[in-house]
Amino acid sequence: MIRSVKRSGALLFALMLTGCVVQQQTPAPVEPTQPTTPTQPVEPTPQPVPPPQTVPQPPKLKTINWDASVQPLVGKMVQSSGVNPGSVLLVDRIKNSTNGALQTDKATDAIQNALANNGKFTLITPEQLAQAKQTLGLSPDDSLNSRSKAIGLARNVNAQYVLYSNAQGDVKSPTLQMQLMLVQTGEIIWSGNGIAQP
Repeated sequence: MIRSVKRSGALLFALMLTGCVVQQQTPAPVEPTQPTTPTQPVEPTPQPVPPPQTVPQPPKLKTINWDASVQPLVGKMVQSSGVNPGSVLLVDRIKNSTNGALQTDKATDAIQNALANNGKFTLITPEQLAQAKQTLGLSPDDSLNSRSKAIGLARNVNAQYVLYSNAQGDVKSPTLQMQLMLVQTGEIIWSGNGIAQP
């Protein structure tokens, strides 16, 4: 009997040991992969180029025939009485008093061209004018848009007369006003008006 208890104890012990055996765990599933072949990099598909934006046109300057506009006024001024032949004249840059942009340099050039061979005035040259401005400490671009500046400059270059010009009103058809002033007194000895010609 003792033998049977020993055997059964040993058997029981063996069974207990078998119960302690760790159950095998199933391995994680392995998914087979397909071999990949190296591919070339995919270039992005070009995006369509948007049509260029239309750039707004700058406002067009009103084209004025300055030669035709100033010629009648200059003709009347040269014919006016009270001007001594051979006098020195300073042509002041035309002042823009209109409601827009005006080509004042072209207008001033047209006045000087109209007076170039008039037989009555000797004009101050642009070089003399630039030198006088420098002497008086004025900027070379100073348009002398005041009568007192123009008269002061005319005195510096020994001119007897100053022609002061002004464009006023609507920029599309400005009115030109010219005044011939005696430098010594500042007196206006001739004045004329005219409409600018397109």
